[in-house]
Amino acid sequence: MGAKKAQPVTEAQAAALVKSGDWVDYGFGLAQPDAFDRALAARAAELEQVRIRSALTVRPRAVLQADPEAEHFLWFNWHFSSYDRKQHDAGRCNYIPMNFGEAPSYYRRFIDPISVACIKTAPMDSQGYFNFGCSTTYLRAMIERSRTIIVETTEAMPRVPGPDNAIHARDVDFVIDDGTSPLAEIGAAPSGDVERQVAQLIAAEIEDGACLQIGIGGMPNAVCSLLRHANVRDLGIHTEMFVDGIADLIEAGIVTNARKQMDVGRSVFSFALGSGRLYRMIDGNQAVSACPVDYTNLPHNIARNHKVVSINNTTQIDLQGQAASESCGNRHVSGTGGQLQFVRGAYASEGGKSFLCLSSTFSKGAVRESRIVATLTPGNIVTTPRTDTMYVVTEFGIVNLKGKSVAERAVALISIAHPDYREELEREARQKNIIPKGYR
Repeated sequence: MGAKKAQPVTEAQAAALVKSGDWVDYGFGLAQPDAFDRALAARAAELEQVRIRSALTVRPRAVLQADPEAEHFLWFNWHFSSYDRKQHDAGRCNYIPMNFGEAPSYYRRFIDPISVACIKTAPMDSQGYFNFGCSTTYLRAMIERSRTIIVETTEAMPRVPGPDNAIHARDVDFVIDDGTSPLAEIGAAPSGDVERQVAQLIAAEIEDGACLQIGIGGMPNAVCSLLRHANVRDLGIHTEMFVDGIADLIEAGIVTNARKQMDVGRSVFSFALGSGRLYRMIDGNQAVSACPVDYTNLPHNIARNHKVVSINNTTQIDLQGQAASESCGNRHVSGTGGQLQFVRGAYASEGGKSFLCLSSTFSKGAVRESRIVATLTPGNIVTTPRTDTMYVVTEFGIVNLKGKSVAERAVALISIAHPDYREELEREARQKNIIPKGYR
């Protein structure tokens, strides 16, 4: 990109740059623009086949509300939030499969040039930089592939330290001032008895000096809560997502990052999503580092730290250890995200452990079903292959599948299924020869 000067414009002037057939990128999470989005939605009747790429949408998008039949805007998404899931169910959103840590490479190697990219940032600082704030992820690579770069600034975006977490004014075409527009806040998922039971089993496996990756959801959040009162010290953070549970551990003095092998003294993450307290904690905090997702998520980087502990949710697991974490049959609900890469990185780490958590059952209306099954629901996407699955945890126990035969895996997983389903699972396993004749 050549020398430029960021030119102030209104959101309407910025949206006027979009033409029919353009690819427009909104970026990730809290980086998605709001004022630009509303202005682009106002032009819906003038446009056709505008393709918008995004990920983890945290607010309703005006372009989708203005175009309920998807006649003008097509919405593509790297990872679904609950809002994106509803848009997908309504036929207005299409998933793009990815391993999250590979996203920068996807943009640099496989994505066609982007007509317009618009992302929300902090206002320009005294050195001429617009900080990416809470959504470092793949933004640098995305910008490199963009012909027109627009930043939409808000005073609410924290300025977060990191090695590549800003863009200079000379590389920006246009600037929209969105004043003090607040960031979306996402409350921590509630933890019930099941989540706490699972968390107790995992917490018992975490040693002093462990380096944590915490996924989203009630179970990982419950682990953070338990660790605040456990006798563990000098934990480190190298994670994809920075959540309020991690902030709690830092405030309690349990996270020091002192025993890490890389980024010693700093909690490393690629994006943050949570409460206003969390955003204030990371603003200008030199003890945190927001890094591109290919730094946080690629397994060879994860494995450079010792005792990496990866904690993620899954929704269904079969008796051979295949974990389906992103779909419900043919209905897509989330995304691969970083799960598989952290499972592999933790295993490759010296003394590392990966945990896949799930409640033993779930309810569909009045019908209760087991999450541990002999065969995955038809259409379900395998997120973590059986060869990669390590620890599996339900409220009924914890098992390690590494090194176990298919029959041994089945017996182990049946032992942590809900007791009401164990007999049926064993019968089905023997009928399908998952557990062979004569095996006891």
